[in-house]
Amino acid sequence: MSGPIVVINPNSNEAVTEGLKDALAAFDLPGGPDIECLTLKDGPFGIESQLDSDSVILPLAKLVRSRPDAGAFVIACYSDPGLDTCRSIVPQPVFGIQESGVLMALARADLFGVIAIAEASIARHRRTLARMQVLDRLACEIPLNMSVDESARGARTFARLVEVGSEVKAQGAGAVILGCAGMARHRARLESELKIPVIDPTQAAVSMALGVLLAG
Repeated sequence: MSGPIVVINPNSNEAVTEGLKDALAAFDLPGGPDIECLTLKDGPFGIESQLDSDSVILPLAKLVRSRPDAGAFVIACYSDPGLDTCRSIVPQPVFGIQESGVLMALARADLFGVIAIAEASIARHRRTLARMQVLDRLACEIPLNMSVDESARGARTFARLVEVGSEVKAQGAGAVILGCAGMARHRARLESELKIPVIDPTQAAVSMALGVLLAG
């Protein structure tokens, strides 16, 4: 049996990590690899800027190097911080949730949309989409304009997700990606409300990691 899928929350907010555990409970398959969710203690409380994203690269690299027992890694931040660095230093597959979420969205709809955490995140996300050469499949990206912590446990979060998700759908998206790991706990309920696929990118990344490991 392979080692665990190590899912790393690169911010230090434990509420986000708990939300990831809840969202990934269904992926804990009998006989399959364990799924271990970790919090990067050295990370900022929320990754909300380019500086925040860049600041976790070296701590992430140190963490993945310390886990030679892992079967695969998932970096559970929608900016995919440290993805190239981590892939360059460990032999295990490393999945970023933005890249994985977008690939899943492309398999579900012609055009996809993204619910971002804040306006400042969008330029960072678009750089990844440009590298993937999929900007022509992006219907729109609209921010919630709240903090990572609010998205994970704020009282208004779901109502705001419905409001923004409805606008994303109205602009032509056939699938919606949740552009922050903190939104994970709202995926199923939001999909029921919007009536189109809503993709939690951490679930997308873990499903890809499972596929790789189960295939041997």
